[in-house]
Amino acid sequence: MTFTVKLFAAMRDLAGSDTVEVELPDGTTVGDLRREIAKQIPLARTLLLRSNIAVNHEAAENEQPLQTADEVAVIPPVSGG
Repeated sequence: MTFTVKLFAAMRDLAGSDTVEVELPDGTTVGDLRREIAKQIPLARTLLLRSNIAVNHEAAENEQPLQTADEVAVIPPVSGG
């Protein structure tokens, strides 16, 4: 399965793009996806651990399985005032 993962804020800056393509086998989970993104964007590894993964516009846990048509995004922590 191929996912086009949307990236925002600092994740987008570290990747140099607003998306990243991730190829994973059937039966993969959000945690598998998180690990693959960390391999592709090593500088973002620490930020990725603190970021939420959204699947179809809802927060997802690492154990959640992914389906081919899922829309996936990495939402980094937000701060400011």
